[in-house]
Amino acid sequence: MQVLQEYFRNATRKLHLDAGIARRKVELMIQFHVVVPGPDDVFAAIDLYRLHGFSFWDSMIVHTARKSGCRIVLSEDMQHEREIYGIQIVNPFK
Repeated sequence: MQVLQEYFRNATRKLHLDAGIARRKVELMIQFHVVVPGPDDVFAAIDLYRLHGFSFWDSMIVHTARKSGCRIVLSEDMQHEREIYGIQIVNPFK
């Protein structure tokens, strides 16, 4: 859910995409498996934050990616090519 929210925000603010078009893209992306975090996910993200030094929000993304079986996370904020819990971090702009 967080990634969908961040996509919409950045698409409309940074890429100046029309909000209606950005909404349609979110509608398409929501067809994939979407993880809605619960209380236990917040605690797991806190543990990642404490153990690995990610920001809390990046920790939520890594945790929910792991929970959903993702093997790659695209991020311009996290360390490119870092692997954690079998998840490869890839900066799509490199």
